Amino acid sequence: MSVVELEAKQPSSELKPYRSLDNAVLAERIRAVKARLGKQLLILGHHYQQDEVIALADLTGDSYQLSQMAAANTECRQIAFCGVHFMAETADMLVNRPERLAERNGLRVPVVLPDMAAGCSMADMAGIEQVENAWSELGEVIDTGDITPVTYINSAASLKAFCGRHGGIVCTSSNAAAVLKWAFARRSRVLFFPDQHLGRNTAFQMGVPLTQMPVWNPHAEELGGNTVEAIRDSKVLLWQGHCSVHAVFKPEHVDLFRNKYPGIKVLVHPECSREVVAMADVFGSTGKIIREVEAAPPGTKWVIGTELHLVNRLKKEHPEQEIHFLSPFVCMCATMYRIDLAHLCWSLENLEAGTPVNIVRVDDETTRWSLAALERMLDVK
Repeated sequence: MSVVELEAKQPSSELKPYRSLDNAVLAERIRAVKARLGKQLLILGHHYQQDEVIALADLTGDSYQLSQMAAANTECRQIAFCGVHFMAETADMLVNRPERLAERNGLRVPVVLPDMAAGCSMADMAGIEQVENAWSELGEVIDTGDITPVTYINSAASLKAFCGRHGGIVCTSSNAAAVLKWAFARRSRVLFFPDQHLGRNTAFQMGVPLTQMPVWNPHAEELGGNTVEAIRDSKVLLWQGHCSVHAVFKPEHVDLFRNKYPGIKVLVHPECSREVVAMADVFGSTGKIIREVEAAPPGTKWVIGTELHLVNRLKKEHPEQEIHFLSPFVCMCATMYRIDLAHLCWSLENLEAGTPVNIVRVDDETTRWSLAALERMLDVK
């Protein structure tokens, strides 16, 4: 196992007293810990978290952005990442990379994930053994030396390390096009995982035809469910993974809102399907979605296809605009936003007491190769 989780158990006997408290009391206790620890404690809050958690975070943002900001902080000595497992992994690798450890005389900054059940179904759709098996199968048909593996930042550290070892790279939803351009300048093919939609939407915008983007099903018996000819003719091999939230948005939802609200603008994340992205007025990363709304004039009507907590937060922050969620049904990721004030308070009070729980630590070898892939991404312009 490449990632070591220390003190990962969450005994119900320990959490029960916290669950019995209301949010006002929990928030006050969290603020008290923050006051006592001062700048030594850094609480990171991903955009998709619950409002009450975001209100107590020191920094908010996208997953990689948060890890970068944490790595740039020279004063913190303890980090609580209110996000999901792969985010805490990335933070651990960046905050505790060799040069930063040397600056701190070898002192590691523990990265705590308040609830170890906080995860990402999309990231779980590509396991390291599955990817290694796919790489081996592909090698029987084409030269893998001509394939650049590209993993979305929303993936396990083991997959980032796989890309590092094989000359590959990491991408975010905001720099995916630049990363694919970098990859194609070096090799003729890309294996893109774990989200097929981000890969397809990005490559299609760059002129890659859909016919040259076969989908690799890791559960198929042979060649990911593809023919030899499809693999040989491929330009981008897409992993059969998706975000359960963004997959909910359908073309008929776009039609529904356009018919009901004339003049409304459709703004979606590139993890949505090709059909939905093609119908949108604007598509882009979480950061781009936020910037588009912030820059829009009063009276603008939006229907936004991304995580519900973020959409509702934008609606509250911009009452001068009309904002809707691009689905007639409520759909939230049960694992992405599951960190609550009870878990946060429990983990912070344990940190302060010197009995840290839910530390996420990535082993040195995985860190080494993951950082190689991440550094390649940072070099991309």
